[in-house]
Amino acid sequence: MTCKHVDSAELRVPRPAQSVYREDCTQCFDSIDDPTGLNVCLYCFNGGCCSDRNHAKIHHESSRHPMVLNIKRKRKRSKREEPPQKISKLAITAETEDDRYDTTTEVRCYECGVDDVDKTSGKLSAVVDGVLKANTFAKQAEVQAWEQEITACEHTLCLEQEPARQIESQSLGHCSMCDLKENLWLCLQCGNLGCGRQQFGGVGGNSHGLKHTELTNHAVAVKLGSLTPDGAADIYCYACNEERTDPELAAHLAHWGINIAEREKTEKSLTEMQIEKNLKWEFSMTTEDGKELKPIFGEGFTGLKNLGNSCYLASILQCMFSTSAFAARYFHPHEPPPAVPNPAEDLETQLRKVADGLLSGRYSYPDSDVIASEDSPYIPHQKGLAPAMLKHLIGRGHEEFSTMRQQDAFELFLHLLKLVTRSQHTSPLHDPVKAFRFVMEQRLQCISCNRVRYRTDEQDNISIPVPVRRKLRVINSDESDEKPKDEFEPVTLKDCLDTFTGAEEVELTCPGCNSKAGFTKRSLFKTFPDVLAVNARRFELVNWVPTKLDVPVVVDDEPFNLDGYMSSGQQDGEELLPEEAGTSAATQFKPNAVAVEQLEAMGFPRVRCEKALHATGNGDAEIAMNWLFSHMEDPDIDSPLDLGGSNPTGTSTSVDAESLEMMAAMGIGTPQARKALKETGGDVNRAVDWVFNHPDDQGEMEDENAQADANVQGTSGENAMAGNSDLPAKFRLRSIVCHKGASIHAGHYVAFIRKHIPDGGSESWVLYNDEKVVKAVDVEEMKKFAYVYFFSRA
Repeated sequence: MTCKHVDSAELRVPRPAQSVYREDCTQCFDSIDDPTGLNVCLYCFNGGCCSDRNHAKIHHESSRHPMVLNIKRKRKRSKREEPPQKISKLAITAETEDDRYDTTTEVRCYECGVDDVDKTSGKLSAVVDGVLKANTFAKQAEVQAWEQEITACEHTLCLEQEPARQIESQSLGHCSMCDLKENLWLCLQCGNLGCGRQQFGGVGGNSHGLKHTELTNHAVAVKLGSLTPDGAADIYCYACNEERTDPELAAHLAHWGINIAEREKTEKSLTEMQIEKNLKWEFSMTTEDGKELKPIFGEGFTGLKNLGNSCYLASILQCMFSTSAFAARYFHPHEPPPAVPNPAEDLETQLRKVADGLLSGRYSYPDSDVIASEDSPYIPHQKGLAPAMLKHLIGRGHEEFSTMRQQDAFELFLHLLKLVTRSQHTSPLHDPVKAFRFVMEQRLQCISCNRVRYRTDEQDNISIPVPVRRKLRVINSDESDEKPKDEFEPVTLKDCLDTFTGAEEVELTCPGCNSKAGFTKRSLFKTFPDVLAVNARRFELVNWVPTKLDVPVVVDDEPFNLDGYMSSGQQDGEELLPEEAGTSAATQFKPNAVAVEQLEAMGFPRVRCEKALHATGNGDAEIAMNWLFSHMEDPDIDSPLDLGGSNPTGTSTSVDAESLEMMAAMGIGTPQARKALKETGGDVNRAVDWVFNHPDDQGEMEDENAQADANVQGTSGENAMAGNSDLPAKFRLRSIVCHKGASIHAGHYVAFIRKHIPDGGSESWVLYNDEKVVKAVDVEEMKKFAYVYFFSRA
């Protein structure tokens, strides 16, 4: 049927770098696999569901974009006789989307009321074809963020080409040594066409490109099917045996009569195939006797797909949204989504989307695409949800979380808390991070004059050291030369807390009596949170590298009492130390003496120690150490810490407007950005770090009126002390994040959460392993080696 909008000036083919949301709705996890399919806006390429929620129609009403492409996909059912064979490192499956799915499309126009617009009319043919061939948003983000960093080499930079000649067009070209017309690699030196290696092509290959290199010593080749108009392509250097880039690719191709601007990508790149291989990695979900664990389905039992090294994200999200604070803040199934022009780029929308996905049960059902035979041990799990849009927002502007590398789950948890706190919370909704906040009180007492000083610090977690007690090992003469693995005595949670809150001596000069005898220092709870997040530090430095230790920590399921760890505050008869005079707020920063001592013992210069502590909140030496490791290459890393004390008038120094705009584009408010830039000498990267490490600092307002506005916004009890001091303070373990692997930046993360399971009666532990959700076994053993513990007030 006809439609008057088919030749609209706004209809354009998506650009190579443009996001096309054609897999799932940007406001919920309904997708092209649902019976009603997904409507992709042909103007801005937003994806909207068209089922009962009908987010596609809501998008049309707000944007007035009339035309959409409805995409429905149905998986071809396959019979599985046994669990799939794991893919080896070099094996690339040749299965295509057409092999797995039946896909139907239909163009619809809301304004004309036409449900089957002729796809060949006007501009539609090119636009529809562009939408279907474009990488999905999730795949595009993965390719851009993948850890493989590709650079140029001497062979691409110094490439000398032979005399030019015209080669056959893409449709007619074939390997010079066989008849293959796909997976073709063009030698940039002589123009020879050779087929690639079989494991890389996915459509076969006889390695004639490699054979050509062996015969001629020509090193650099480009995969023709990977060329895009914006200059992206797979370039391989056989001499280096690595993927490379070619800064002069357009000129080198033009030498052989190829205009890159006219090329169309027709095959998967090596990076895209590498991502597919990583996503197919399987994890055993069996009991000791070999039986597969039984899946659980229903509300609160929805898994998350592994997006490629994203298990750290999945495990933390499962634990956070299992708390009542995050559920109450973001799970609103009967309310319309936030009215924003770009839902995929809005943190509030994506957090609500994840909350709905995890808690509603709407997506928690067995994957019906696979039929297991009667004798098959395979038990269908759910498909799982892909939080690609949230992952993109969380990582945007962050050096580590923007990559596809494995990350530290606890560091991600802290990063998420800061992002959530910085976002807007309109009444009656509240910041869910408040449930995690509490106050620690530090007591310093001079060893010489016995006078004391108290200081309070608001926190949202504790990182407790795990005492290391190695077992004595008897060495037998018949043991191999291989170094045996260390074994450790188990410790209790109380042992860890006693160490964390124990008194220690620090070297400081007393401002009251000028004694250099030092102080005793002890930190205790002044208030307690509703949810206590605990990071168990099972690491020691081996050659300055943090190495994980398998020290078992015994944690009971029964509530335990923290009353004994509460600070009693200033006591009768205690004399307070005099306050030290400071010339200005900027010069009052005093680095944590204990943390400085620990960092200097690791070999860091004092200037770097002070700079790291200032950037990370002047608290924990380990956090400061991690900051130092990631800022070793800063040009001013060895420059003395400048806190602005050289400005005696106290007036504000100027801040570059462009830097303010860059930080605003990252979602950072102008007051925070202004202060962060001043604190870091105008360096945008360091300023972003400063904001993340000072989430409670509201920044500097430009004038008194702005300050008054800020005060009006902050009159809802934000100055009240976090947490509460009610006793008894009993806490019970609710969830844990466990890690397997020698390093927190490798291996695999899973989550265990205590819940009432369907038809289960009492609470049970549930294992969340990416998209697989099952009733857990052997939880006691996993609890001993958990990396992050979440306790709720009993």
